[in-house]
Amino acid sequence: MTALPMPSGSSSDTSGAPPAPEATPAFAMKELVTRLQREQFKIQDLLSSLGFALRSLNNLNQFLELIPMIASRVTDATGGALVLFRPDGQVRLERLHCQSDDHCHDVKMALEAATRQVTASFSPSGSAIEIARTAMLSLDRYVHRYLGADFQVFGTAIIVKNVERGRLYVFSREVDYAWTETRQKLVRLVADQTAVAIENEELTVALRKKERLGRELEIGAEIQLQLLPRTFPKIDGIDLAAQCRTANKVGGDYYDFIPTTYEQIRHPETQQSALLPWSFAVGDVMGKGVPAGLIMTMLRGMLRAEVLHSFSAASILHHLNHVMHTDLENSSRFVTLFYGEYNPQTRVLSYSNAAHNPPLLWRAATNTVTRLDTVGMLLGLDIDTHYYEEQVELQPGDTILYYTDGFTDAANSKGERMDEDNLINALKWACHNRQSAQEILAYLFDTLQRFVGHDRHTDDDVTLVVMRLKPELQLNIFSQNAVSQ
Repeated sequence: MTALPMPSGSSSDTSGAPPAPEATPAFAMKELVTRLQREQFKIQDLLSSLGFALRSLNNLNQFLELIPMIASRVTDATGGALVLFRPDGQVRLERLHCQSDDHCHDVKMALEAATRQVTASFSPSGSAIEIARTAMLSLDRYVHRYLGADFQVFGTAIIVKNVERGRLYVFSREVDYAWTETRQKLVRLVADQTAVAIENEELTVALRKKERLGRELEIGAEIQLQLLPRTFPKIDGIDLAAQCRTANKVGGDYYDFIPTTYEQIRHPETQQSALLPWSFAVGDVMGKGVPAGLIMTMLRGMLRAEVLHSFSAASILHHLNHVMHTDLENSSRFVTLFYGEYNPQTRVLSYSNAAHNPPLLWRAATNTVTRLDTVGMLLGLDIDTHYYEEQVELQPGDTILYYTDGFTDAANSKGERMDEDNLINALKWACHNRQSAQEILAYLFDTLQRFVGHDRHTDDDVTLVVMRLKPELQLNIFSQNAVSQ
């Protein structure tokens, strides 16, 4: 407060005290400068304290504890209160600071009554911004009503991402207390720093959640990778190659090479195992990510158990459909699956299809491609669906390509799809010009990448399995050894 100039010619102090300075314009200006310097130092101390607290305190609650105290001290007020608004409609008195305990209890009771009144009248209709604004305006009215005329109250909003998240109130019971522009600016400054702290905390929580989810996805991807075949089985006369590229860390594509007997499980590397039938499966769960990966894992377990019971291909899909329909009835997720069983001794592939992309069979003798398909709906869609079985005899050099729709649905920068015709053309060229299944697989993936663009990725999981019959001279090597024995 600026000192008033004293009248000139005042009598001297007979008590021996130092004489008062003369009331001159220069003295008044000096007093004004001194007061402004004090205000400046106060602001600097405020900024320094808040900055230190933001840097040092890792706990948001610890920082919020300081806010009412700092706001009241820099404004020479009686106390301060921090009220926060929550999305669920709860308005809470988070922190309260009083310079003395004389009226602290009454202030707390008044503020809690105001917050309860706002919470009771909360209406969740409208946007978040509108809801918050309405709640805070109501809070101002109730705070002034319950505190009464004895308090000089100033409140300002705490805004986080353009949404009012609360109010900072500073109050005083001094009769001559006035809310000057400087004091209001100081309170707003404290409120702005509070908003920064709240936003930083929310960003930190979101980052931790994202990191935790990322780690969980990595674990899920590791588990899923362990469930896919790590090695290719030795099947007489067959050259195999396969790869699954997921759009996310965890995908819904599935492929498997399944032994049909316990002997193959116990001794997969023996000559006898190579002569026994092996099952092939390629599937796709609608959707991607963790839910699709979990369903795929469940499907794998059930399918492997069914195969060991020596059921036909159609019967296996029939059984799976019954179980999947019960498990997926309320999930809005379904599974496509192509299942086949190959007998190396007869070179006959028996297969059944549950609405999966039909595998493509390239005939070496004619350089033609045909689709291996049967009638059947998605697994889990209709419990009364019937599945049918077909057979095809393969010849040396023939190649079967099992794939998921992530390949044919892949789009380039122009929005054009890869589609099945382009896949067939690429397959015919690869089978005619490449010798091994791995070379064919690599060429098809390279073709897809060139089509999509080297700087882009597919939006869906992509799985390819290449099954190629070796030339005649390489067939039945194990059979010959078995006969000689």
